[in-house]
Amino acid sequence: MFLPTYGSWLNWIESEFAALRYYALNGTDHRSHDEQNAAIGAYVRWRNARAQPKTNFAASSPIRSWTSYPAKVA
Repeated sequence: MFLPTYGSWLNWIESEFAALRYYALNGTDHRSHDEQNAAIGAYVRWRNARAQPKTNFAASSPIRSWTSYPAKVA
């Protein structure tokens, strides 16, 4: 899928990186890369444990017609 220039907010991964930066990196002063990696890893584990499928497209959203999601496998 092609995104317009300055349209990174349309890409869901951008919001995930923004949250990572806000919760794990902003306002910190890690003494080593290992400390920083541990903070990033803790956030990713916390986020993955609480992850929900993104299903919040409005029924009339054009994005809904651009994408097709496979059936959920049990």
